[in-house]
Amino acid sequence: MEQINNLQVVPCTDSNYLKPFRVHYSQNGTKKYWDFMRTHDSVSVLIFNTTSHCFVLVKQFRPAVYMCEWERSKPKPPEPAEGSEGVDSSGAGAEAGAGTAQPEAPEAPEGESAGGEANPNPGQPPASAGVTYELCAGLVDKPDLTLEEIARQEVLEECGYDVPVTKLRRITSYRSGVGVTGAKQTMFYAEVSDENRVGEGGGQPQEGELIEVVKVPLHEAMSFAYDEKIPKTMGVIFSFIWFQSNMSPKYKISTNV
Repeated sequence: MEQINNLQVVPCTDSNYLKPFRVHYSQNGTKKYWDFMRTHDSVSVLIFNTTSHCFVLVKQFRPAVYMCEWERSKPKPPEPAEGSEGVDSSGAGAEAGAGTAQPEAPEAPEGESAGGEANPNPGQPPASAGVTYELCAGLVDKPDLTLEEIARQEVLEECGYDVPVTKLRRITSYRSGVGVTGAKQTMFYAEVSDENRVGEGGGQPQEGELIEVVKVPLHEAMSFAYDEKIPKTMGVIFSFIWFQSNMSPKYKISTNV
């Protein structure tokens, strides 16, 4: 999962998942505009294994998270000394100081690492910086299926459990990325047992998915949720809190930190 190489960032001119737009509008007499992305809604599922008293999460590499971590780790360019003369904008000095990121290393020929084997990309974080813990989830991109049917399919593909649609409990729905996408995610809860396990999970390799199934013991759930060193989605934190408030008395096990 964490062997990431030949990484390149290029302009996105066409996508099946994201479409950028700019909306112009007036609010209380003031003209405004906003840039946003149109994307699919989604479903997520909090899975609890009643045999082992564990939550079942998925762990995967997220390029967007990785690139954010890389940008955040890059040192800022030095600020010009007070009273120094400006550099001619037509000169090489202006070009070198035009961006906030350090200059990229020359692109290596295909199949080789830039900068040699010892240090291909100075400052590049390890691939683990882009790995996150998440609820089992998927896009709502099948108009012939209900949200429950899509959720059931995702649980089977990603985690290997066969859960009847009737066993899925709807928790709530909410908007995510309200400043960028405004997409809606609907969250479900599913109880499974080892008897429901019919496969290894791991997602659909033909669709580019590479997913690791992870178990979090119930008694460690809240510590896991609030540990900032563990990269996770807000859905994990919220769903663990929901479980503590609504389901933990059923199992008579404290999930307090």
